[in-house]
Amino acid sequence: MSAPRAPGDFAPPSGEVMARFAAIVGDARLITDEEAMRPYLREWRDKYVGRAACVLLPGSEEEVAAVLAVAAANNVAIVPQGGNTGLVGGQIPFEGGNEVVLSLKRLNRILAIDEVGATMTLQAGVVLADAQAAAREKGFEFPIDLAAAGSCMVGGNLATNAGGLNVITYGVARENCLALRAAIARAEAVDNPAAALLGRLSALRKDNTGYDLRDVFIGSEGTLGIITSAVMKLHPAFTDVALAWVATPSPREAVRLISFIRARAERSTITAMEIVCRTGIDFAVRHMDLREPFDEPADWYVLVELSARGKAGTAMADMERILEAAFESGLISDAALAQNAQQREMFWKLREGMSEAQKYEGGSIKSDISVPVAHIPDMIERGIAEVLKIVPDARPVPFGHLGDGNLHFNISQPVDWKKEDFLARWEEITTAINEVALALGGSISAEHGIGRMKRHWMERIHTAEEIAAMRALKAHFDPAGIMNPGKLLP
Repeated sequence: MSAPRAPGDFAPPSGEVMARFAAIVGDARLITDEEAMRPYLREWRDKYVGRAACVLLPGSEEEVAAVLAVAAANNVAIVPQGGNTGLVGGQIPFEGGNEVVLSLKRLNRILAIDEVGATMTLQAGVVLADAQAAAREKGFEFPIDLAAAGSCMVGGNLATNAGGLNVITYGVARENCLALRAAIARAEAVDNPAAALLGRLSALRKDNTGYDLRDVFIGSEGTLGIITSAVMKLHPAFTDVALAWVATPSPREAVRLISFIRARAERSTITAMEIVCRTGIDFAVRHMDLREPFDEPADWYVLVELSARGKAGTAMADMERILEAAFESGLISDAALAQNAQQREMFWKLREGMSEAQKYEGGSIKSDISVPVAHIPDMIERGIAEVLKIVPDARPVPFGHLGDGNLHFNISQPVDWKKEDFLARWEEITTAINEVALALGGSISAEHGIGRMKRHWMERIHTAEEIAAMRALKAHFDPAGIMNPGKLLP
């Protein structure tokens, strides 16, 4: 199976094709003005900045399917985009200016909430925070939670198989999707766009009727088609929560803390467990108007959240008892418990503010890796050692989701370096980190996807047979090869 087509293989849409696009989405929803297109052409770090022939804003699944049919029949490349929060360039067009960005932002309706079946049916452009709020109004929790919840969209969460803060409780996006519908780019559907919509929005939890196309599209990053709607699981809302920052001697004690808490939590469950290094806290305190959680700083911290379904104080009682035992066992050296909702919010801001705070410290080279949880201490120790061999004065900022092994292994530039000089070492540094992760049985991409950034790793981590199978799927669902070319597949 030959390699997928490259972005440069496609022609920009002709005037006739642009007119057909406008007839589908409406003149006002076809954007060609450079200033109006700008937000769709760059990601928030400005690492990827592209150009496009136009941006399309379809308002329904049928319009998405019709656009793809016209594009496939006329050799026009399509770049799907949700909330534009991705960090590997999968949602950004290349620099040639011949591709078309298709934004899902107008497909933003929650179609149904089934309180008996505990499901939500929604369109792909629903912002994650809106889905969360709608679920809570009905007494449920939406299972995905990310720092970018206020801007990322559920379709993008599925297209990248997002993880986030609650994986320890609910699992990744794939585990919480019951069904989806996707538009595919088949030229023969140009006069019958409904034929290019695949999938049934069924809320069945048991349905053994052949291949599950849902799992093909989840994690495909828009290279097979465009997810347009989905049925997601909901979970009964927790009624009580306790949150604590704890200081721990090292990542080894932090990992031991997971099973220690699980074994002693009688009426609550771990809903988040985040590991944070000293440098990350320093950055957040320095730049985000936040406070250090302890009078005596520590090298390593864990943010622990316990949640319960019961009367107020249930989770806090468990938390206090468990942390006292952890202190006596030497797993922690200090703890700060949030006493109210305002303090809980501030604790979370301290954790979530680290990514933004790194911008103010100059260049930041970011890796998103995972390893078996037991190997987190080795990953941190060996990863830092390899990075410092390359840039001895670099400032490692590893942090992330302790309970599922996902670390954001970020490296900030030396204080006296120029930003551009440090960022020029991106590939060298991320390669060193990735090699350590692979040696420990891990992954080079835990939740951000492959996109443009990690595409060249695919043949390193997958067999020739696996790559051939992926390319065969691509050829079937996208025979014209127009869907997000140059992303994911080598």
